[in-house]
Amino acid sequence: MEQVIQHSNPQSWYLVLSTILFSIGVMGVLFRRNAIIILMCIELMLNSVNILLVSFSAYAGNSEGQVFVFFIMVVAAAEVAVGLALLVSIFRNTASTDINVLSKLKW
Repeated sequence: MEQVIQHSNPQSWYLVLSTILFSIGVMGVLFRRNAIIILMCIELMLNSVNILLVSFSAYAGNSEGQVFVFFIMVVAAAEVAVGLALLVSIFRNTASTDINVLSKLKW
């Protein structure tokens, strides 16, 4: 008889990966001053949550987590569109993407 070996990653690996990615995203948002990098770090945090939802969905054997991932991806696409539009508008006024320069936009 042939022995079937299944290579499946334990749930904790996905949890660790998601935690590391989310932590990198939080550190990027807190410590970086470039608006484009801050938007990328927010996307990194959203993707880490997506990994976690898909892994829990696969572990539970249902597709509810994957439905949530779809909606998170839609919200992330809208966030990128609005964020980049605001960033282009700010760049036209200040000629910089540094968020410390935004104090010049006060009344």
